[in-house]
Amino acid sequence: MSKYIKINPADNVVVAIEEIAEGDILTVDGRTIVIKNNIPTGHKIAIKPIKENENVVKYGYAIGHALSDIAEGEHVHTHNVKTNLHDNLQYAYHPVHPVLSIPKSDLKINAFKRSDGNVGIRNELWIVPTVGCVNGQAQMIVNRIKSELDVSHIDDIRVYTHNYGCSQLGDDHENTKKALVALAKHPNAAGILVMSLGCENNQQSAFKEAMGNFDSNRVKFLISQQVSDEIETGFELMKELVEYLKNDKREELPLSSLKIGLKCGGSDGFSGITANPLLGRFSDWLIAQGGTTILTEVPEMFGAETILMNRCINEEVFHDSVDLINNFKDYFRKSEQPIYENPSPGNKAGGISTLEDKSLGCTQKGGNSEVVDVLNYAEAVTVHGLNLLNSPGNDLVASTALGLSGCQLVLFTTGRGTPFGSFIPTMKISTNSKLFNFKNGWIDFNAGTLLEGDTMDIVLKRFIDFIIETCNGKKLKHEQTGFKEIAIFKSGVTL
Repeated sequence: MSKYIKINPADNVVVAIEEIAEGDILTVDGRTIVIKNNIPTGHKIAIKPIKENENVVKYGYAIGHALSDIAEGEHVHTHNVKTNLHDNLQYAYHPVHPVLSIPKSDLKINAFKRSDGNVGIRNELWIVPTVGCVNGQAQMIVNRIKSELDVSHIDDIRVYTHNYGCSQLGDDHENTKKALVALAKHPNAAGILVMSLGCENNQQSAFKEAMGNFDSNRVKFLISQQVSDEIETGFELMKELVEYLKNDKREELPLSSLKIGLKCGGSDGFSGITANPLLGRFSDWLIAQGGTTILTEVPEMFGAETILMNRCINEEVFHDSVDLINNFKDYFRKSEQPIYENPSPGNKAGGISTLEDKSLGCTQKGGNSEVVDVLNYAEAVTVHGLNLLNSPGNDLVASTALGLSGCQLVLFTTGRGTPFGSFIPTMKISTNSKLFNFKNGWIDFNAGTLLEGDTMDIVLKRFIDFIIETCNGKKLKHEQTGFKEIAIFKSGVTL
């Protein structure tokens, strides 16, 4: 097996697949290169001299410029490379409309059809607090339900706690309300108790109005200040839901029912070589079946945004994508923060040197399909195909946001590993086999075999089969441990 990989013929660097020692000799493009430094796994090596201020090229694109002359065989990283990025840019639409020849599949999923036409891949029972003040009481209700009733027909029962719903102003208050409404309407929940205190800003009357139509057999409401014993009242309401859910059955449904989120975190030098391209291939495949995918992490589009912009289906979506990028830069500036304070220490340790390096790997999760729509935070996806979503890169905030827009499942690639889970199944896909074997209690699927001889077609088939199993009810690692949370995007003043 080769010790390195060259991603694009235009690249002036290669990536080490394993540790390479100073003095080792590589043959690249028929030329012999003597390694000048010890090179960690996932890090870059210059395969030709790179002059000071000359671009460092990876994935066929510039990922920054050299801070000084870099010799052939030298380690290329944060000590000698700097980003090329700067503030808001002027963008022009140069449409690229890829034609992808992907055959239709006869695969189906077994899932739950809801009365509004949406599809859930889990049948769960949730309490959604409208304000953090009732978190404790809600948990006591859940504990009683689990201890006193037969709930074997329900996939999970829990309260999704948070600290918000009151003492928030402006967009923050609206974001919280929109997020919790979207949570209460998510198709993975078969039953919901919306639990309020009564005096909070996030008033239940406005919450109901924001929900619009809902199934009163599956959604119940409780205002704690209006009853003498909110735990007993809540228990009785949840008991009704437990009984109603006994009639729910999985049924065979088309792949077009699926809405799947694309996310990465704890990325390394292999993220853009193995796991992220695998998600890209899957995204294109699912879209060809009539399904939907959503790509988010707006700050991790910086530096690769024009690739997505030029794939926008029309000029309106293009202009929405420009606003998506520039508005997020304005958000950084409003808080007097640097726009390009990325990648993280863990990313750098894994071999990522600049934000362009990270973004060019990150956006590969979107494959090659056209971008059909741009969504605001907590906005429901309505257009089948590849969508972009306004959300930060933070793992739990972004994964929650994907669920709030209607995704039933998040595909989460990682080179460093993480145990968290959002409120929807969050599948961890390792970029390398070392991580998969070392953190088997965290990782669900290994894309690292792409570095070991497996073809993309072989891994993609295995991946599709595993996703179908998951949609049919197979629990992921974080579901087995019960690590499931929500995180609401907050950016404003708290009173």
